[in-house]
Amino acid sequence: MFGSEPFRRLSVLPNMDIKGKLAIVTGVSKGIGLETVKLLLQEGAIVAGWGRTSADIDHENYHFFKTDVSNWDQVQASFKATKEKLGKTSILVNNAGMGYQGLIHEMDVEEWKYMFDLNVHGLFYCIKQVVPDMIEMEEGHIVNLSSIAGTNGVKTMSGYVGTKHAVTGIGHSIFQELRDHGIKVTTVYPGSTNTNFFDSIEFANANENMMRPQDIAQSIVQSVQTHANYHVVDLEVRPLKPKG
Repeated sequence: MFGSEPFRRLSVLPNMDIKGKLAIVTGVSKGIGLETVKLLLQEGAIVAGWGRTSADIDHENYHFFKTDVSNWDQVQASFKATKEKLGKTSILVNNAGMGYQGLIHEMDVEEWKYMFDLNVHGLFYCIKQVVPDMIEMEEGHIVNLSSIAGTNGVKTMSGYVGTKHAVTGIGHSIFQELRDHGIKVTTVYPGSTNTNFFDSIEFANANENMMRPQDIAQSIVQSVQTHANYHVVDLEVRPLKPKG
């Protein structure tokens, strides 16, 4: 009987060691991207920060490559420079993204296009670059930042919501393509987070009742550090008490 026999402790498998592994993180200047860079460096990873503005980090293992990920030519150039300087990429965190607010019939066409260029096309560009080396190494982890908006609709945010639904669909499809090559794909769905995202959003303001970006970064890094045969496909995180 279970109650009469000594409890047999299960063997604990070690986490994936990311020390010395190369991670590309996009959108590194602030918020979740910045905090993810800090934690990856703390765990011993080498980090290539891609963005239009660098993170305020002075660390021997942090290397900034000025990149607008919505631009295919810049992504190709940054990947070439990153690989030549730092080697092959084991981790990609697709964090860069933004949103404009507006009713569908009032949305500016160029703003709509830019959301898709950055949030969707940029994600594709980065994944396209890193995957061949990951396949060759039979190792890799791609983390895509979606949003709670990637699982439902939000009034006046149809463009942004559309991009995040695309991120969800891409992640769910490519994990099936890549899993047999030893490559993991994790899609993260943060709820309201205390970042500058809400600076231009009318119906909400960043506040202390929202999640801290460093906690989301911790969840991202923990998902990367899991055992090789343990795959976090979807990771939804929300504030426990969003109204305090």
